[in-house]
Amino acid sequence: MNVIYPLAVPKGRRLCCEVCEAPAERVCAACTVTYYCGVVHQRADWGSIHEKICQLLIPLRTSMPFYNSEEERQHGLHQLQQRQKHLIEFCYTVAQKYLFEGKHEDAVPAALHSLRFRINVHGLSSVELVPAYLLLAEASLGLGRIVQAEEYLFQAQWTVLKSTDCCNATHSLLHRNLGLLYMAKKNYEEARYHLANDIYFASCAFGTEDIRTSGGYFHLANIFYDLKKLDVADSLYTKVSEIWHKYLNDHYQVLLQARIQQMDLLGKRFENDTGLDEAQEAEAIRTLTSILSIRESTSDKAPQKTIFVLKTLVMLCYLMMNYSKAQEYAMRALNLAEEQLLDVHEQNAIQELLRLISAEDHPIT
Repeated sequence: MNVIYPLAVPKGRRLCCEVCEAPAERVCAACTVTYYCGVVHQRADWGSIHEKICQLLIPLRTSMPFYNSEEERQHGLHQLQQRQKHLIEFCYTVAQKYLFEGKHEDAVPAALHSLRFRINVHGLSSVELVPAYLLLAEASLGLGRIVQAEEYLFQAQWTVLKSTDCCNATHSLLHRNLGLLYMAKKNYEEARYHLANDIYFASCAFGTEDIRTSGGYFHLANIFYDLKKLDVADSLYTKVSEIWHKYLNDHYQVLLQARIQQMDLLGKRFENDTGLDEAQEAEAIRTLTSILSIRESTSDKAPQKTIFVLKTLVMLCYLMMNYSKAQEYAMRALNLAEEQLLDVHEQNAIQELLRLISAEDHPIT
């Protein structure tokens, strides 16, 4: 049974729902330290994040054991804090991945977990809370809850304004989410202002050609596309495509070279690696497929740009070991190159990609 019996709860202790903080009526039977107001929120939390961290919560939410010395106690506290820091990043990445996949409802419980762990570790007024506020704001925007999104964003903005040590990366994230808010409100002038600031701060933190800066260019391109300023949008989409192509091609070439050099070592197989976490991979897929959709609508005017995005997606899927999808994109690129009678060297390069992908279940052993 996972229903809470009031008489079993210590006097003065208030049990709150993990999702909405309303009075709890149910408890997770697996960990017995997580509470919910009802079945709906229990299922929502389980599907979002709780299934992944259920057992990890037990040592965080139960009383610390008795220690024989102060040294042991300090070690136990350090271990507890390290677990919390791990869960901060894990829940944050899971929530980000959901957002890039368009699963805004699923992102909320994971983002709330990240926020609560941040509060436990850093306190209520720390700038470390800002990334979690921004996740919750973006999820709220995706769900059409603009007022709620504004509340999270203003909380994040106020926290940044009070801070004396806020990094450029956090400033970038704040402006990006403010840009998305004003895009949702159709206030494109204000949105452009914040996205320009996003690009500035991201460039200061990571450089102008970094994949973490490319998100600002992408959202800015979407604004110009909506405003029918297609030349400006086109140049920004091209820049985003080139940033991702260079990043993925660098990893692709390193992988190929490593495989070639190690072919004779007991038939060793190499696992492909994008160098990205799950959220960044989801962002890459969303960004590049969005650009591809736009490119394909004008492929008769600029087929090379469509092929360029398709080849970038081929490398991404190849590195993610999604060989069927990589082959699909490569075939589409080859068919378009042949239809448009493009340079034979371009066609040969795409055919070589297809041979590598089709070689085996694990290409190039």
